[in-house]
Amino acid sequence: MPTITLSTGSLYSYGIARVFELATEAGFEAIEVLIDHRWDSRQPAYLRRLSLESGLPIVTVHSPFVPSVPGWPSDPMGRLRESAALARQLGAGVVVTHLPLRVHGARIEFFGISRHPLILPMPLPVSGDYRRFLLNGLSRFEDEEGVRVGVENMPAKRILGRRVDMYRLNTLDDLANLPHLTLDTTHLGTWGLDPAVAYERLKERIIHVHLSNFDGREHRLPQEGYLSTAEFLQSLRRNGYEGAVSVELDPDALQPEDEAQVRVRLQSVVAFCREHLERG
Repeated sequence: MPTITLSTGSLYSYGIARVFELATEAGFEAIEVLIDHRWDSRQPAYLRRLSLESGLPIVTVHSPFVPSVPGWPSDPMGRLRESAALARQLGAGVVVTHLPLRVHGARIEFFGISRHPLILPMPLPVSGDYRRFLLNGLSRFEDEEGVRVGVENMPAKRILGRRVDMYRLNTLDDLANLPHLTLDTTHLGTWGLDPAVAYERLKERIIHVHLSNFDGREHRLPQEGYLSTAEFLQSLRRNGYEGAVSVELDPDALQPEDEAQVRVRLQSVVAFCREHLERG
């Protein structure tokens, strides 16, 4: 059966220790550590202590989203190498990394006029080195570093009312050429894709899952949104998927201003996952 896992990114506005505590209380079986601005998220001795005290193994390390993480390399290859090193120190077998950007989105807000920011595409002069590495060098990297790297499918963005792909290699056909994948359900939702259908197309390469729903907003509770996440989880069970199902939410889906609500919502997510992963 898949391991029901909580990403620390689901509560990035909380401290790491508090996330471990809440995950334990809710019944999660493991942790995915997102490397971010918190020094706690990348100090191996501290993370090992939290894992030991909570009884929750750290099964996945997520490389930083952004280049501006203090004390971490700014280039994608450097970030991936440091993430793999941290994963080895924590005993995590999987590292999650993102696809290379093709454009940045400039965020323009009209204060007092509109509640919704305007996103304008800005061409990004990206070297093709990282793209070539993902296509041709990733398998060797995995062998050398002793981890598997699940490259994550990425979302579409709405720019001037149109759907825009901000990333290279971000189609099911392109993803099928990569050694290993992390399948993110809410990102599929931004493209109008059914997670169960995408899983069937890519299942031979999927080693990690990011589970959440989509209702026009990304990373909602798995049981609340447009996507048939119950059917998706049942597909994982039927196909004998044995990796982690990592719940990766936007903190506001958990109502972090009210810790009692966070507890209730995390428990409901675990119950939902168990219902559909354990059903015979």
